Amino acid sequence: MNRLPTTVLVTAAVVVAIDQLTKSLALSALADGPVHLIWTLRLDLSFNSGLAFSIGPNLTPLITFVAVVLVGVLLVAAHRVTSTTTAVALGLVLGGALGNLADRLVRGHGGAVIDFIDLQWWPVFNVADMAITAGAVLLVLTSFRESEDDNDGGRADA
Repeated sequence: MNRLPTTVLVTAAVVVAIDQLTKSLALSALADGPVHLIWTLRLDLSFNSGLAFSIGPNLTPLITFVAVVLVGVLLVAAHRVTSTTTAVALGLVLGGALGNLADRLVRGHGGAVIDFIDLQWWPVFNVADMAITAGAVLLVLTSFRESEDDNDGGRADA
């Protein structure tokens, strides 16, 4: 039995749990304003109805539909993974997408995603955003590695 789809789902579940827990904590702890942590890092509650970097704030229904389709594609892709690294990367992206989708569909903020990690020199983000970014980078790096393995596989060393 292929355990890799399970790895994808477990990774996604962990990301969703951490993401939703931290967002719930942010809603209660940051209601009175931002909390400075260190250097430019602070926690500051905000709501993003658009995509990353607040692009397309008026496109919430379209963004939600695309996110649902993306989750479906990722679930299908989960059954085709061939390495643990790819499974974890896919799980990170899936978990992040589900975490932000949960905000849009379940939380009562007009389809907005809860963001709270503020570097003050970068757009405010959340755990789901970090997981999506880390997973995407890992998928790109993995694809380069697999591409090199495919190219080296046919070469005979003398």
